[in-house]
Amino acid sequence: MENIFDINHESADGMARRGTLHLPHGDVRTPVFMPVGTNATVKALTKDDLEEIGFEIILANTYHLYLRPGSDIIEQAGGLHGFSQWKRNFLTDSGGFQVWSLSKLRKITMKGAEFQSNIDGSRHLFTPEKVVDVQTQFNSDIQMVLDVCTGWGIGKDEALRALDVTENWAARAKEEWLKKRDEGYKGILLPIVQGNFFEDLRIRSAEFVTKLDLPAIAIGGLSVGEPPEIFASMLDFTVRHLPKEKAKYVMGIGTPDYILDAVHSGIDMFDCVLPTRNARNGSYFTHDGPLSIKQKRFERDFSPIDKECGCKVCRTYSRAYLRHLFKEQEILSCTLASYHNLYFLHNMVAEIRAAIDGDRFEQYRSDFLRRYHAGNII
Repeated sequence: MENIFDINHESADGMARRGTLHLPHGDVRTPVFMPVGTNATVKALTKDDLEEIGFEIILANTYHLYLRPGSDIIEQAGGLHGFSQWKRNFLTDSGGFQVWSLSKLRKITMKGAEFQSNIDGSRHLFTPEKVVDVQTQFNSDIQMVLDVCTGWGIGKDEALRALDVTENWAARAKEEWLKKRDEGYKGILLPIVQGNFFEDLRIRSAEFVTKLDLPAIAIGGLSVGEPPEIFASMLDFTVRHLPKEKAKYVMGIGTPDYILDAVHSGIDMFDCVLPTRNARNGSYFTHDGPLSIKQKRFERDFSPIDKECGCKVCRTYSRAYLRHLFKEQEILSCTLASYHNLYFLHNMVAEIRAAIDGDRFEQYRSDFLRRYHAGNII
């Protein structure tokens, strides 16, 4: 399989590495945090905001875009890039997580995932082949295979049944993707390691996706309610059973501590809705921990959110003004908080890459987390 990932530097003090992903709409520097744009838009921000911050890739949601506006409309508009006018890279998920979350509205079989739309009640069938076809219509730069998600605390029999289906779907997705590549599609396909929290199932899944020999690998079934220490240990365990040369992606992590744990284990890509969701609820990232702007003690605080942050929100607005916007439910509150949180993470990941280059990532991680947890300014 073609090489789309270069490891530019491996940290001398652990498994962290800096690399470059070569994708159809430009190179992406790793480690990388990808903002979530569920409906082909990152909530409260414009594409120009994202370009200004410096993002090279964002994530969109196959389930939601398939239901509305529909993959045919997006294809007619020139794919997601033409439709949204975001000209850098798109990663699209498979919709598997959304289907899984509709526990009362779906049925999983070896054939595919049958589900009822949460919008109008209409019934649909996602097969692994159809999900590849839909993401090809989107012209996704990275598309994910359809998989069966499982939650924390299930039994091994249930986890095994889910893994059997996931492996069947992944093999079929690869065959469909190869057909699309022969027709001129340039995007890559990622398989997903599953197996819940059972080590033998994780090993089996890791060996299976490695044999598929696809351009990169995603690690699923984590950050689904398990304790943080279980997340970190299972992530580290899984990575050690995957080929070092492949780019690795963990879905659904978006706080500094989880990101630093992931990079420590050799992860290259991560995404989460949390930075923008928290922003809409008045929570800002700072070097001294999360800050809840709704508190009365900020009513007359005319300092910036974070004196060390270089974003335009911290350069321009005070905590008192941002609290006022939030209390008055002004739309601008969501915009400014989302911009700051995404800038904060983007800048943190840039610092991580520099620390890896300087063989001081573990020291950076330790210093960052010591301050972040000691601040306690919630």
